[in-house]
Amino acid sequence: MFTYFTPDTAPPESGPQIQASIAAFGFFPKLHQILAAAPATYETYNRAFELFQSNTTLSPLEQQIVMMTANFENRCHYCTAGHSMLMKMAKMPVEIIEALREGQPLADPKLEILRSFTRQLIETRGHVGDDMLRLFLEAGYDQRQALEILTGLAAKLISNFTNALAHTELDEPIKALAWTHPADRNPAAA
Repeated sequence: MFTYFTPDTAPPESGPQIQASIAAFGFFPKLHQILAAAPATYETYNRAFELFQSNTTLSPLEQQIVMMTANFENRCHYCTAGHSMLMKMAKMPVEIIEALREGQPLADPKLEILRSFTRQLIETRGHVGDDMLRLFLEAGYDQRQALEILTGLAAKLISNFTNALAHTELDEPIKALAWTHPADRNPAAA
């Protein structure tokens, strides 16, 4: 039902975002082809994603934990495959990538608190409660980082929900990392 725009068929207002996407990824990702239909949404997504990656105090691994947790909780087939590729390219620990793809706890206690806190933010729509916030802070994170996570979640809301609406096809580079939420897998096929 959604259109995969090309640089030539997209609304002209999406032109700068398309060029930024191609510069960042080396190609025009299918998610971005769909987002090009709504220039304001596309720009908001790109800007939130960029700010989360470049202007927060979370490490690249911590950023990916936030984004992959959102991908899992929002059942985003496209973003889980895409971020799995990004994490592999960055040589992030395979056991962390696999745990995040399966929604399993992380072995590192601090990183697990980050995953749990992020998960609770999504599940409770921000109403995590003082006990969960205290655990997050006691793990070594701070108030700034609690708020920075929201920037990552803002980007993920746009991408995850777009992919849910559009049933976005996987790009060729991420097809090998195709993913289905564990609750949606067919046990008979396993």
